[in-house]
Amino acid sequence: MDILELKEIMQNNGIVGAGGAGFPSYAKLNDGIDIIILNCAECEPLLKLHQQLLALKASDIVNALNLIAEIVGAKEVVIATKECYAKTVEAVQEVIEARKFYAKTRISFLPEIYPAGDEIITIYESTGRIVEPGKLPLSVGVIVYNVETVYNIYQALFENKPVTHKYITIAGEVNEPKTIKVPIGITFDEVVNLAGGSTIENPAYVHGGPMTGKLAKGIDVITKTSNGILVLPQDQYIVRKKNQNIAISVKQAKSVCCQCNRCTEMCPRNMIGYPIEPHTVMKNLMFVNKADVKSSLNTFFCSQCGICEMYACEQSLSPQILISECKTQLRNNGIAAPKDIKLSKMNELRKARMISVERLTARLGLSKYDRAAPLSIEEISTKQVKIKLSQHIGVPSIPVVKKGAFVEEGQLIAKVKENSLSVPCHSSMAGIVLDVNEKYIIIGRR
Repeated sequence: MDILELKEIMQNNGIVGAGGAGFPSYAKLNDGIDIIILNCAECEPLLKLHQQLLALKASDIVNALNLIAEIVGAKEVVIATKECYAKTVEAVQEVIEARKFYAKTRISFLPEIYPAGDEIITIYESTGRIVEPGKLPLSVGVIVYNVETVYNIYQALFENKPVTHKYITIAGEVNEPKTIKVPIGITFDEVVNLAGGSTIENPAYVHGGPMTGKLAKGIDVITKTSNGILVLPQDQYIVRKKNQNIAISVKQAKSVCCQCNRCTEMCPRNMIGYPIEPHTVMKNLMFVNKADVKSSLNTFFCSQCGICEMYACEQSLSPQILISECKTQLRNNGIAAPKDIKLSKMNELRKARMISVERLTARLGLSKYDRAAPLSIEEISTKQVKIKLSQHIGVPSIPVVKKGAFVEEGQLIAKVKENSLSVPCHSSMAGIVLDVNEKYIIIGRR
């Protein structure tokens, strides 16, 4: 098998980054790769699915990584995880010691900090290489996949299975915190009920981790990039921060920001030399006529980790929201990220300023929810799924089924537009097509 064949298999089976923005996984493959990194940092508080899945499927995942390495010519496979994930580490070590692989395969222990799972940070901590601002990991000879993505690649290569289900951690105000495998397109309300239901009335749902996740509704559905559902009270700190009105955030920044620089000093990417200065973005709002254009353009290099807003700012201002809005407005006006930006010297105080996950969890008011969420292997069925046609970066997939058609689990229901960055969608259940439009396909039980 060559790279083109591997790309075709990955694309045809609908594989995207199983978390984050959902970049089509086939598009990462290219010549010039010498290290493949498995990202098992799982640095967001309360989420546990990647460490659990790697512990359960270590052999399949490590074998898939080495097959990819052999096909692309990579000489090293790095399992980037944390020493505190004892069961995961033990399972991976057993696999590595049991046989000789094509590529040198090793475990790299990441610091138990947030955001160790930011791709740029993961690469630096596990290889010592730094990806320059605006460049891709391929520029330093590296590709990074997370655990579930590689497991999906394994299933495509060895079992001919497309992506139809997703592992999800349900935590917070639920009776039975757990990690489960659910059909893509199932509603959040149904997933929460699978964890014993909410322990409070009128809960808020956070889709994803507490730092980078978004507020969601019970009728929203699981996608290929879903990692977790956090069930929290409406007045919880995280919910209040994510509910903030951007117009109010702008006024607060103009009137309250004292320019202490703490948001910039604690920015993980700034500390490794990236030209990101949240405090300058805040200052630009205060002095519009004397705005620093360069600092606004450099917001393109922000990872949206949320440290500046959720942890660093002592006045509870919202640099992350404003940086995100700045990037959106720049894109809407046809302005692209600056090129050929060089790294600054790494901050000498970086290690002292790193934020432990335990400390972050406490600051966010989540310590009482930090409890076991065991992985259940129970098969989950549902009466209906709503499968979105844009679950990834790139062009939405195009429906190939019509209302009233009968489909089987795993059947192609939406194809890619020719010569575009895209992946197809497959049915996550057997049933009848109830509705089809350009945004989603609804399938119900027969």
